[in-house]
Amino acid sequence: MTALLHSEITAPTPDLSGVEFATSADGLPVARIDDLVLAMVTSPSGFAFLASAVAVRRPLADLTRADFIGHDGRVADEAEFQARVAETVTHKRDLAKLNRVQTRMSASTPWGGSQMAVIYAEGVVAHMTSGHGGFHLSADRNAKVYPLLRKETPWYEEDCEWAIVAISFPDMFTAYERSLAEKTVRNTWPEAWEVIHGCALAEGESWGKDRRAFDERHAADFVVTSAILSDQHAGMTEVVAAAGGDGRSGDECRFLVPSDEYAGRGRFGFVIDPSRHVEYHGPSSFIGWPSRVNGP
Repeated sequence: MTALLHSEITAPTPDLSGVEFATSADGLPVARIDDLVLAMVTSPSGFAFLASAVAVRRPLADLTRADFIGHDGRVADEAEFQARVAETVTHKRDLAKLNRVQTRMSASTPWGGSQMAVIYAEGVVAHMTSGHGGFHLSADRNAKVYPLLRKETPWYEEDCEWAIVAISFPDMFTAYERSLAEKTVRNTWPEAWEVIHGCALAEGESWGKDRRAFDERHAADFVVTSAILSDQHAGMTEVVAAAGGDGRSGDECRFLVPSDEYAGRGRFGFVIDPSRHVEYHGPSSFIGWPSRVNGP
């Protein structure tokens, strides 16, 4: 089984023939790919994201923000928007080459009765239910899943575990899907990824590995679990923190942190520095907290 290294996932120059680019009536970059139209929408807060519309036949120049729905991830600029369009084109063309069969079959899944099924290949079936879904693998197929990622049951849910199926049977998935799967495994099961690929993930390459390192490094530190702008102290944020960020421990304390400092917190949370952040016992901006305060 060939491992799929994230450094090896490089897309060839996409063929954009048949793709129509334009500017919408209200100034949005838009592109039509068959019956799918994509747009780069700027939110009121200033960041841009990808939105889509299906089966909209009007000229692109006549479309407006109201024609588009969804939020398919942020894009930094128009160049990244065009890259996302190219990625979508390649994915749709790769998808057309696969022999997936959509059908209905009577099946009981861990998420309820199957309402729709997609047969990827013999022994690899994706089921959709009213609330969730995932893959079912035959015993033979499940035996071919990477041992470190293989489950005892043959069901792999659609949020993260689908990626286990994708990296185990890459020929059944598009390049775009394989790229997403590799990223999902790297972030969710970093130890397994490292064993499979025979190399260590550096800091910043895996959300899951970085999160575990943060938790281990700050297990004894007070990490903020909730925060609110202080009504009593201008420019300050009142925070509740617990050892290791575990609010269930019951060992919670309040602190006042400069709001500008708190705004620059890391992706895994804000760590209290006892040499600078003094425990706070005054009136609280948290609803319900005053009844818990014993101090002045």
